[in-house]
Amino acid sequence: MTAVDVVLPCLDEAEALPWVLSRMPDGYRPLVIDNGSADGSAGIAREHGALVVAEPRRGFGAACHTGLMTAETEIVCFMDADASLDPRELPRLVEIVEAGGGLVLGRRRPTARGAWPPHARLGNAVLARSLNRRAGTALRDLGPMRAARRDDLVALDIADRRFGYPLEMVMRAARSGLPVAEIEVGYRPRVGRSKVTGTARGTLRAVRDMRRVLAEVTP
Repeated sequence: MTAVDVVLPCLDEAEALPWVLSRMPDGYRPLVIDNGSADGSAGIAREHGALVVAEPRRGFGAACHTGLMTAETEIVCFMDADASLDPRELPRLVEIVEAGGGLVLGRRRPTARGAWPPHARLGNAVLARSLNRRAGTALRDLGPMRAARRDDLVALDIADRRFGYPLEMVMRAARSGLPVAEIEVGYRPRVGRSKVTGTARGTLRAVRDMRRVLAEVTP
């Protein structure tokens, strides 16, 4: 059985964590990177068997990178901690990495109304098109569920510590010659209040960060 560390950036996800952590496949160790939660998320994560690491610097990318540097397994996965993604899909991505794939993303397929608000889907589509033009990729989604070899990701030297981190990961992977692929995964309505895609303001903030990365990192 392949041992895999799963990075879960977390900011106030107390409602969602029990479901997420209870569905973690055997051999997959959840690393909950607590980014300043005030709702008891860290304690709940520990109660459900996760390794909890505090990252006091606010920022999605800061939490992701701390998780990457904490991970110890050859293959590392990333996914949101809000119950919008099912951890039981992770082995499908890992199998592709094991077979020689580089960076594998989960392309989101909404499973219910409201799972992916129109403003968030539009912002994602615009960014994916811009990324494909610049990086030579053929992605339809900047999927938040991901898998890759840890050493490959560390070598990318990703600099962004905000919402541009996922896009920079793909940009730098493409520039380095690492294969980038995607497979379809289910996407559920998140549990609790969204800090990003649930609001137009949050989506615009994420798009702004990602556009900055597109301008700064050119394959």
